Amino acid sequence: MVGINGYGADYIDVLAQQPLNTVKVVGAVDPHWSRDSGSLECFHDAVPVYKSLPDCFEAGHAADLVIIASPIHHHISQSMLALKHGCHVLCEKPLGSAIQEAKALMDACDRSDRSVRIGYQWSYSRGIQALKNDIRTGRFGAPIRLKTICLWPRTTSYYQRNAWAGKLREAVTGRWILDSPLNNAQAHFLHNLFFLMGTTTGASALPIEVTAEACRVNDIESFDTVACRARTAENVEILFYGSHASQQSQGPRFELEFERARVTFDANTQGQKNEIVVKDGTRCVDTYPSPDADGQFLKLNEAICSVRRVQPVSCGPEAAMAQTICANGVHESLGQILTVSDDRRRMAHGPDRCWIAGLDADFQKAYQLGVLPSEVEGSLSVRGRTVDLKNYDQFPSREVGS
Repeated sequence: MVGINGYGADYIDVLAQQPLNTVKVVGAVDPHWSRDSGSLECFHDAVPVYKSLPDCFEAGHAADLVIIASPIHHHISQSMLALKHGCHVLCEKPLGSAIQEAKALMDACDRSDRSVRIGYQWSYSRGIQALKNDIRTGRFGAPIRLKTICLWPRTTSYYQRNAWAGKLREAVTGRWILDSPLNNAQAHFLHNLFFLMGTTTGASALPIEVTAEACRVNDIESFDTVACRARTAENVEILFYGSHASQQSQGPRFELEFERARVTFDANTQGQKNEIVVKDGTRCVDTYPSPDADGQFLKLNEAICSVRRVQPVSCGPEAAMAQTICANGVHESLGQILTVSDDRRRMAHGPDRCWIAGLDADFQKAYQLGVLPSEVEGSLSVRGRTVDLKNYDQFPSREVGS
């Protein structure tokens, strides 16, 4: 288990609840772990903890499965090391920071007889899998436009919780991080749109171009607010709106427009089951279970089962790569990242956080219209250039500013 604080602690709790004698944690990796954290107390047997994954393997530990819940910029290298040592891999989202690293992992996976899964939990859910199957078989007609929005405010402590939050690169090594809403907390929702357009169960459609606009109100290198428009080879429009600098929390929501139907989901729907709803005009014709209905750890169940017998991979590097390409393209599109002017900056206390005045309304209106915020009258957003992502294999393809 790589990374046992933060989200890794949730994995520890779930692993501890597995049936007796089915799963044994043979080692853990976390450079910042201390015995005072108590995160491993749920196991009857003592679990050795190492500062790094190489240290763990060099100590002679062997494992069937390595679960990786480490910072973004370690995902690829740790996954490749686990494969080298003959382990299956379940790595948390996103796939990584740069497309060239992602492709190196895919090559390593092809050379191995082990599987790699990426932890986009919606992709493992019954609702998303059933919806995707119906899309693939043409039930709703050709897809036209897919869009998603998520406004999740974050406190200033969110960006101070570690050395990489809000960073573009790691200070010492220069390794790309590209932390942002669409490459971290909200990466699920961008990935989901590409995943639903995949032509097979475990595939995603790839973006062939992207145009983005983004800004920041927090004191960070990267952006805390972003919108982008991507297109696939089938000319399906993909729209993403996300921010950690909104006044209110909203979403995630998505809307999928097809020739013969409109499919919607809103996690904030009050007094309902938060189901995925299919409408033909104004009439509801079908529903699917919420992508959250199965919890977050079907991905873990699938990974554990893959150790015992060959299992189809619901979401591997090939499927997760679309989000990485799009995220890289967003940074290429932006060039310099704009800091919002003081007249739009707002501050709240208890806990401390910043937000952008008018952002919530601007993004909601753009989402409803299916346009970028800069295309809404009165918006202060600045649109970046359109980036060609066909055959995109290197980030950055040009100098990326901060």
